[in-house]
Amino acid sequence: MSVLPRIDPMLATPGRLPPPASDDRYAYEVKQDGQRVIAYLPGDGTVLLRARSGADITPAYPELAALGQVLGGRPAVLDGEIVALDEAGRSDFERLQARMGLAGAPAKAARMARTVPAHLMLFDVMFLDGTGLTRAPYTERREALTALRLAGPAWSTPAAITGHGTQALDMSRKAGLEGLIAKRLTSPYAAGVRSRAWIKIRNVRTADVIVGGWVPARGHLTGLPGALLMGQRDPDGTLRYVGSVGTGWNDTERTTLAQLLTTAATDTCPFTDTPPVTGARWVQPRLVAEIRYTTRTRAGRLRHPSWHRLRPDLAPDDIT
Repeated sequence: MSVLPRIDPMLATPGRLPPPASDDRYAYEVKQDGQRVIAYLPGDGTVLLRARSGADITPAYPELAALGQVLGGRPAVLDGEIVALDEAGRSDFERLQARMGLAGAPAKAARMARTVPAHLMLFDVMFLDGTGLTRAPYTERREALTALRLAGPAWSTPAAITGHGTQALDMSRKAGLEGLIAKRLTSPYAAGVRSRAWIKIRNVRTADVIVGGWVPARGHLTGLPGALLMGQRDPDGTLRYVGSVGTGWNDTERTTLAQLLTTAATDTCPFTDTPPVTGARWVQPRLVAEIRYTTRTRAGRLRHPSWHRLRPDLAPDDIT
C-alpha cells in the first residue's frame, strides 16, 4: 500500500470564453453541478473521499467503495465531482443535497444510495504509480487519466474537447447544462489555488453569497422570510452588502430557511455598512447561498436577483 500525498483541489476562476485567437490552447469540459471530491486510492482495494473542505465524506457514498479496486495495486489520487443525475442524465444539485452530510450516518447513506444514486465524474489525476503529476501539463495528466479507462457503475471519465469553445458552450446551453470549464493545455495542477488557467463559464450568471440578515414576510407568511440580505467578503475579511433577494424559492425552501435563520439569530449587524432596509433581522454570517442575477450595479449590488439554492458544501470564508 502506498502513502499518498494530501492534495487540495485546484479551483477555477469565473470568467468568459477565451478569445478566438487562444481557443485552441484550451480544453473544454462540461461544468458539473455537484460536490467536488479528491479520491485517494492507495492500492489496497480501498478508497478515501475528501470534500473540498478536506473532510472525509467516504461513508456518505457507499456506491463508490468499489472504485478502490479498479486500478488493482496502482496507487492514485484523482480529482472529480460527485453528482446525482436527473432523468436526462444531467447533474442535479438539488437531488444530490439528499446525499450530502451523511458521512456520520452510514446506514441512512446506504438507504439513500438506492433511491438517489451518486455518480463520480473524474477529470484529473495528480498522482499515479508513485509519481506526482501536479507539475505536468494538463494534456499529459489528461492522457494519463484517459489511459486508466475509469468507467464503472458509479463513475466515469467525461470527454474533453480541444478548441471549439463557442460551439461547446452553445451545445451545453441547448442541453440545459450549467456551462463549461476551460482549461489551458499547458497548465500544471495548482493545488489549493483559484487559478486563471481554469476558467469557469456559466450559462446563467450566478453568485455565491453569505446570508447576513432577513426581512420577515407579511400576511399569511408571517414568521417566514420575505427577503434575505446578502453579502460577500472584501479582501480585508469584512462583509459587504450586495443586495436582497426575495424571489425564486418554494414553500419548502422558505420553511427550511426560516429554521436556519432562527438558529443563527444575532443582535449584531454583520455587514460593514448597515443595509438601508426597514425591519431587518440579523444572523451570524454562516449560511452560504447561490443566487441568479442579471448584472451588477456600480456599487456591486446584484440586479434582479433570484434564489437558486443553499450551498452547504461551501464555507463562508470561501465567498468573495
